[in-house]
Amino acid sequence: MVKHRIGRVEQEIQKEVNEILLKRVRDPRVQGVTVTGVEMTGDLQQATIYYSILSEKASDVEKTQAGLDKATGLIRRELGQNLTLFKVPELEFKQDQSVRYGEKIDKLIAKLHQDEANR
Repeated sequence: MVKHRIGRVEQEIQKEVNEILLKRVRDPRVQGVTVTGVEMTGDLQQATIYYSILSEKASDVEKTQAGLDKATGLIRRELGQNLTLFKVPELEFKQDQSVRYGEKIDKLIAKLHQDEANR
């Protein structure tokens, strides 16, 4: 029962944070950020928000992380207004590595097919 509730809250937070980033955060550093998932602690006090960006450049990732860190207060306030939670969780943003990993696998597979076609 509790896991089900946590899952619902995670989905709500993911939806809301995507909306807030799109409509309320004016920082150009967070343009093009997509929230890919949310992981919450069992007591709903901490939320780790995973995001992806299109660029793979380390400098862009750093800028985006800095922009998200700066916007955390605003995002928490907005969540507090939009969600019916007893206490708005602490937020931590982390880059989702699985998207990059998936792209790397896709490239490797494409290269294998290309190599086979060239034989």
